[in-house]
Amino acid sequence: MFKFRNTVLILAALFSSATVLAQSTKYPGVGRDATPKEVAAWDIDVRPDFKGLPVGSGSVAKGQDVWEAKCAHCHGIFGESNEVFSPLIGGTTAEDIKNGRVANLTRTDYPGRTTIMKVATVSTLWDYINRAMPWTNPKTLTTEEVYAVTGFLLNLAGIVPDNYVLSDKNIAEVQNRMPNRNGMTTAHAMWPGKEFGGVAKPDTQNVVCMKDCAPEAKVASFLPDFARNAHGNLSEQNRLVGQQKGADTTKPESAATNSGATAPAAAPPATAPAAGKAVDAKSDNKAVIAMLGKYTCTACHGIDKKIVGPGFNEIAKKYPGKVDYLAGKIKAGGAGVWGPIPMPAQNLSDGDAKTIATWIANGAPK
Repeated sequence: MFKFRNTVLILAALFSSATVLAQSTKYPGVGRDATPKEVAAWDIDVRPDFKGLPVGSGSVAKGQDVWEAKCAHCHGIFGESNEVFSPLIGGTTAEDIKNGRVANLTRTDYPGRTTIMKVATVSTLWDYINRAMPWTNPKTLTTEEVYAVTGFLLNLAGIVPDNYVLSDKNIAEVQNRMPNRNGMTTAHAMWPGKEFGGVAKPDTQNVVCMKDCAPEAKVASFLPDFARNAHGNLSEQNRLVGQQKGADTTKPESAATNSGATAPAAAPPATAPAAGKAVDAKSDNKAVIAMLGKYTCTACHGIDKKIVGPGFNEIAKKYPGKVDYLAGKIKAGGAGVWGPIPMPAQNLSDGDAKTIATWIANGAPK
């Protein structure tokens, strides 16, 4: 019995010690220090001196395949599209590659600035593609795919040849051919110290001030309910992707934000069965719309408006009742019917494809 009690006490002491060690030493009792593995998973940035760049390689040919499958629907086949984001490629010349300064950046009459015109370091391209692309499913590209896509972009800009294989071994050589490599300045003190060649003095001289603070501002006016919908319903004027959603301005703000008790529901009308069917149909439509979000269809298609591809209502008008055809197109993808930007093949089950196709064939109702 004594041996058992001693064993329990020893285990309790060890557990207590482990708990103390797991806690942060800087802020006792608050959280714990991150493990080396956790830090490694978070610390993925690649610097201009290529510190942090993983070992690997990827060919321009491989990059073209990845690009057409995962990138072209937003950026265009040649990185020139301006439909979703600003164009990536264009505006640079062989002379820019030779000199390291993009001449078109100094022109006031040039229509726009592409990414390859502005970016000074190839590490910036690699790092951003690695951490943020594809924008509907970031951090899903393999190391080889990131090298390959970066190489393909460089090839589109005439920086590397068609048969090039970009790798951690030769990326520094590519840096010496970036069109705007000499166009960036560090003489603005946005970084501390002189490690980047800039000045040591910071560009601001702020000091902590916690006295004579202004009292909390009080709102003296507000937008009246009758003016909330002056420009149409804001909730219907946002893209269907992203976190920013407009308020439903068809309802007064007081009604939308009121968290008090609601009035009891009225008795069901005499035509309850018919109403029930309408509710069921609406529920089915909402389920399909949720499925569109699950498969990121709404990243490129609005219900009643074009984003990258046509709106679902527009597709419904062109192919009424053609369930099998629409299901096949969803699965296989395609290009040329609605414009030059292709839709890649979609990875979903036959059943889900047919459910979405049936909804479109029936008019894509909300």
